[in-house]
Amino acid sequence: MQAVILAAGKSTRTYPLTLTRPKSLLRIANETILEHNLKQLEGLADEIVIIVGYKKGMIEDFVKEKGIDKRFKIIFVEQKEQMGTGHALLQAKDCLNDRFILMYGDDLYSRKDIENCLKHKYCLLGQRVKDSGRFGVLVTEGNNVKEIVEKPKGVVSDIANCGVYVLDKKIFDFQLEKTERNEYEITDCIRELAKTDDVHYETVKDYWLPIGYPWGILNANEHFLRHIKNDVKGTLESNAIVKGNVVIGENTVIKSGSYIEGPTLIGNNCIIGPNCYITNSTIGNDCSIGTAEVNHSVIMDGVKMKHFSFAGNSIIGENVNVSAGVITADLRHDNENVKSMINGKKTDSGRRKFGSVIGDNVKLGVNTLIYPGRKIWPNKETLPGETVKKDIM
Repeated sequence: MQAVILAAGKSTRTYPLTLTRPKSLLRIANETILEHNLKQLEGLADEIVIIVGYKKGMIEDFVKEKGIDKRFKIIFVEQKEQMGTGHALLQAKDCLNDRFILMYGDDLYSRKDIENCLKHKYCLLGQRVKDSGRFGVLVTEGNNVKEIVEKPKGVVSDIANCGVYVLDKKIFDFQLEKTERNEYEITDCIRELAKTDDVHYETVKDYWLPIGYPWGILNANEHFLRHIKNDVKGTLESNAIVKGNVVIGENTVIKSGSYIEGPTLIGNNCIIGPNCYITNSTIGNDCSIGTAEVNHSVIMDGVKMKHFSFAGNSIIGENVNVSAGVITADLRHDNENVKSMINGKKTDSGRRKFGSVIGDNVKLGVNTLIYPGRKIWPNKETLPGETVKKDIM
């Protein structure tokens, strides 16, 4: 069985994190989206076609560095212009034998749900949602898909299209036409296929974790943290407390007075504490977290955060320096959902608590205060005592 993973897109909605990496290399619970989805495909597919485009070299290098090409036969196909999902799949046409799994490369899927889709000749994965206007939705009749409507203005269905398909080469028999967004979409081909064949759908039985926006990383991270089991490989100094399910990597030292409350995942080669508090968070590799508080956050590799700083419901990119007294505020005074600017439009995060999104290599000056939902682009700096009320780009 072959699988096609679409990983060519630029993903502006997850800026600033995807200014320095393709979305498929974002880490959730210290594992990239690409690694996670490949893990789900083990035993189901032995040949993986990865459609690359934006920062394609990073994906190709990552596959080699991690030895992924030793577990699967990997074929890279470049989509030179990102012209939609249908156009992306078309690039793989000559690599495919017949039946294959198609997956979007920027969401996280479960093996159980992929297996359920494989029970049918043609199948799509869907999930019932309340806010159907945010998704492409499946219009169904019985167990079959009859129509796919992209982001409907009215309520036409409550089954979102998750982006997992089981297809064969017949899908290439249909002529694609550009949509209003000036792209070629795979959903148009599915619509035509459904006119001649039964296209089944399965609803999610395990999980589908879309990473359409930065806060999707926090949502997905929380999901995986709920399933970790206690595993301490590092060193705990006396008077360091570890409570609940906590994973601590090799060569990591938890210094005296630190209180680590699970579920929490800490990577390798970190120095944590003394006298810090970390809960419900993921800390990457090679981090130094001093007398600070990290709460419901994702801290990527190489972060230095010391001297009475606070990260709440935030995402901090690689190699960020968090100086003394930095605070990422994560709660509005009126308790309304936090909104964040996405492509120039204020967007509801759906979260009552949502802090900052900090790009790679940022330097945060002493006593920087960041308002909820604000973002800072890679390589930027803040001045001592600065209050960040707007995104720094």
